[in-house]
Amino acid sequence: MKNTFGTSVTVTLFGESHGPEIGAVVDGLAPGLPVDEEFIASRLTLRRPAGRISTARQEEDAFRIVSGVFEGRTTGTPLAILIPNRDTRSGDYQRGPARPGHADYTAYTKYHGFEDYRGGGHFSGRITAALVAAGAIVIRALQGKGILIGTHVARCAGIDDAPFTDLPADLEKLNSLPFAVLDETKGQAMRDAIEQAAARGDSVGGILETAVLGMPAGVGEPWFDTVEGVLSHALFSVPAVKGVEFGAGFAFADMTGSRANDPLRMKDSHPVTTSNHNGGINGGISNGMPLLFRCVVKPTPSISLEQQTVNPLTGENTVLEIRGRHDPAIVHRARIVVDSVAALALADLLALRFGADWLASPDD
Repeated sequence: MKNTFGTSVTVTLFGESHGPEIGAVVDGLAPGLPVDEEFIASRLTLRRPAGRISTARQEEDAFRIVSGVFEGRTTGTPLAILIPNRDTRSGDYQRGPARPGHADYTAYTKYHGFEDYRGGGHFSGRITAALVAAGAIVIRALQGKGILIGTHVARCAGIDDAPFTDLPADLEKLNSLPFAVLDETKGQAMRDAIEQAAARGDSVGGILETAVLGMPAGVGEPWFDTVEGVLSHALFSVPAVKGVEFGAGFAFADMTGSRANDPLRMKDSHPVTTSNHNGGINGGISNGMPLLFRCVVKPTPSISLEQQTVNPLTGENTVLEIRGRHDPAIVHRARIVVDSVAALALADLLALRFGADWLASPDD
């Protein structure tokens, strides 16, 4: 479906980094969901750059909802969000030499040179602002059903954050932080390392770790529409995400079955597991335990160091020094994008399991 994700709840993205506006259309939302524009604005603030660890491009993200909302609630018809681009410097970009690590060459081959190359065009992380705005509406709806999502920067520039311990308290803390870490001392060390990379003209990557509380058991399908499969599909749409793992993930390779299995016990008339190595999913279906997953975010490919490349217009080798305003790290900004796409994917899975109106229905 190209630029559309989802089956029951769908989101379509449009726009380019230096075009007049970017936006999203969300279809399949239950009628009657509250739309809190202050909350949407607060989520967009968490995505925006801040200080020397981010790009100097400053966008207000003054979004407009132009359809699908009436008197503060969703109508059930397509909801369209527009966000203007105002702080652009298109002169910093030139057609020709492909920036290593970017989609410049692949975009050229796919669109035959007709693509908008400025700032990465439709491939730019700028487009994730629309995802965050759309995701904020769904995050609020999920919260109304007792489902909470939170992400922290588990690792950046080789520095590890503290692990999750008390998930309800941890998620509440993280969702109010501009730089989402559980240990502020480690967070400051990460910020220092990002600034040092920027001073060298380089960039750094990291790992985001996400928890979802309150996900009911029985959601997801075996084989091709597993919870892992649908979430991974959405998460890999986030620019720079190059790996996703659930629960213990690749650490399963060094475990025995007796350790990897999560023992089941009864608690308050419901089965629970005494460990959660499988990240709240068995057989592709949620088991009622917290969903746990991690995303690897690669270093920002835009660096000011000299790099070897090619010019697809001339077929020649060349050398490139990238100009413009760029992030020395994007992992800290990507965390709210991960929350947003996870919310959209989970809303789709929940609508397929319980019906399109479930998110707006009162709890039993």
